[in-house]
Amino acid sequence: MAKLFEEAKQRLFGNVYVCKKCKKKTKAQLSKIRLQKIKCKGCQGKSFRPIKSKK
Repeated sequence: MAKLFEEAKQRLFGNVYVCKKCKKKTKAQLSKIRLQKIKCKGCQGKSFRPIKSKK
């Protein structure tokens, strides 16, 4: 697989977080995630983790 350049990596993995309960992806700013202003669309949870980039 080809190596991703920085613009593509930022578009795919930047500001994307995954719900810890239902594993649904959400795109939001880090400051809003830390203040728990963002709810999950699937389970209404507020705990998220950053998405892992593929190797």
